[in-house]
Amino acid sequence: MSGIKPALTVVVIGRNEGERLVRCLASVRAMQPVQGGHEVIYVDSDSTDNSLQVASDMGARTLSVNSRKPTAAQGRNTGWRAAAGEWILFLDGDTILHPGFASEAIRQASSDERIAAVWGHRRELRPTANFFHRVLDLDWVYAPGLTEFCGGDALMRRSSLEQCGGFDESLIAGEEPELCARLRAAGRLILHVDAPMTQHDLAISHWKQYWSRASRAGYAYAQMAWKTRHAAVRLWAGEARGNAVRSAVLLALLALPLAVPAAFPWNLLLLAALALRSAYRSRWKSTDRATLILYGFHSHLQQLPILAGQICFWWDLSRNRQRELIEYK
Repeated sequence: MSGIKPALTVVVIGRNEGERLVRCLASVRAMQPVQGGHEVIYVDSDSTDNSLQVASDMGARTLSVNSRKPTAAQGRNTGWRAAAGEWILFLDGDTILHPGFASEAIRQASSDERIAAVWGHRRELRPTANFFHRVLDLDWVYAPGLTEFCGGDALMRRSSLEQCGGFDESLIAGEEPELCARLRAAGRLILHVDAPMTQHDLAISHWKQYWSRASRAGYAYAQMAWKTRHAAVRLWAGEARGNAVRSAVLLALLALPLAVPAAFPWNLLLLAALALRSAYRSRWKSTDRATLILYGFHSHLQQLPILAGQICFWWDLSRNRQRELIEYK
């Protein structure tokens, strides 16, 4: 850059991503040029593979998170604080960037100084690979417009990050909604644009991974509700309570035949009816009926591992213990 600061810094975070990191950095290299140029920073969270060398060989500036218990928040903070750009595009190392997203996001954000973050559509790379990819692909579907939060892939103003101090590094998940809450409290806006942003490689092939991923979400629900318990607006307290209620209903229906044998199979038919209702309510996300039906069952099935994650948080809190990353890959 010959001493000239780039307009955009792409911050990629990763941990043992392997070939996924290669694809991610290749997609960054292939993106449409942005006015003022860009730089690429890869932040590694204690990988045991050759991620750092791969990123360096592909032209990225490499940094490492030196922490006994690294988090995604630490990686993102390390990246943007070392960045030179006025715009920061955060990417997870298991994603593929759409070539036109960065320039479109900067254009949209530049239209209003209040806009702190812009995000687009993240979808699964292989949505029909199996049940897990098929249903979780719909979890990424959100309506465009002003939103309360964004995900891990997003374009942000550096000045907004500086104003709010960046991500909360004590969180093992859910750091993006927490930051967005502080940004909105400071008068900033979060904009979801109707444009492709990234493809995500979920890489889930068995139930243990599905359980771990949902459990991580439950841990984040409980942790966020606890951290903001005295705030004017409690984050995810409603989600935490809702999961507890839905899990109780699900467990009661499953256990009902033990007390009332005649309840079988009516209890299962009731569960199926609830799943179909959820599928109907989600019909705006997809036109594929089979996928919607599977998504309806997923919306109830995932409540149990989410509850397990909540229980893990309260157990850790009672023991004054800080949990490491909950990984599913």
